[in-house]
Amino acid sequence: MKYRHTPVMLDEIITYLNCKPGNCYVDCTLGGAGHSRAILEKILPDGLLIGIDQDADAISNATHLLKPYGSNVRLFHENYVHLPNILSQLNILKVDGIIADLGLSLNQIENSGRGFSFQKNEPLDMRMNVASEITAADIVNNESQAQLETIFRDYGEERWARKIAQKIIAVRTVQKISTSQELAKWVCDAIPARAQHQRKKHPATKVFMALRIAVNRELEVLEAFLDDALDLLNPGGRMCFLSFHSLEDRIVKRRFRSWEGNCTCPRDFPECICNNKKSVKILTRKAGRPSDAEVSDNPMARSACLRVAEKL
Repeated sequence: MKYRHTPVMLDEIITYLNCKPGNCYVDCTLGGAGHSRAILEKILPDGLLIGIDQDADAISNATHLLKPYGSNVRLFHENYVHLPNILSQLNILKVDGIIADLGLSLNQIENSGRGFSFQKNEPLDMRMNVASEITAADIVNNESQAQLETIFRDYGEERWARKIAQKIIAVRTVQKISTSQELAKWVCDAIPARAQHQRKKHPATKVFMALRIAVNRELEVLEAFLDDALDLLNPGGRMCFLSFHSLEDRIVKRRFRSWEGNCTCPRDFPECICNNKKSVKILTRKAGRPSDAEVSDNPMARSACLRVAEKL
């Protein structure tokens, strides 16, 4: 089955990366490889694109799609948090640009069969890497009510987190919750009808997002990657983060500001002890957003936020 995905904010990202022939760039989340292919066109004939994805389907698609670029491409079926190890394998110390698109691909939603969406009745999996141990069903059927509430509230910013957790606990004492549509039904049953009518999106949207984040440890991975990312860039190198969730965007924004030299100490500290020094120039004072035309053509782009920084 053909891999379906449209790269978000492609023109803006290619412009910000300032791709140059002969340079080395990393696409941390290949997806449909649209960003990677556009980067390759800019860095030929001697540049190198390192593509990473933890979803084997994305790697398979990229292997076929990027085959014409031959030795200019190296692909890795890995989580992007392992980029330092990948560069070590390639005997590369630093790169000239990094892009991380933190959203789901259309293919994962439509064709993966892993229950990322409540539109289809699929096994409640939500693993981006199917070799990972914990599935969404494991969490839903085994975690405590308090832990479920925390996941829905903290990762999904779900107002009705407690009632939804209570409903899940009540249901699973009678039957295991195994599919995406089963979960969506019980979430809808837990949220008052009036509250559902006030929402622009499906009532289960936030719960599904929260579970996906929990299953794939997305926020922890992002934080850990940012611990290394700046050291992996050459001076003048740029990093682009495309997020689709306020929590991810907040993490990137906060880290960019700390790299810019702003004090990160708690406000009640009598004096600064973080000793932050300016190491980047932030190129997006406000998060970049897709144009109305792009959102019209690709509704999945509607919540995208782009942040870019250049290493000094």
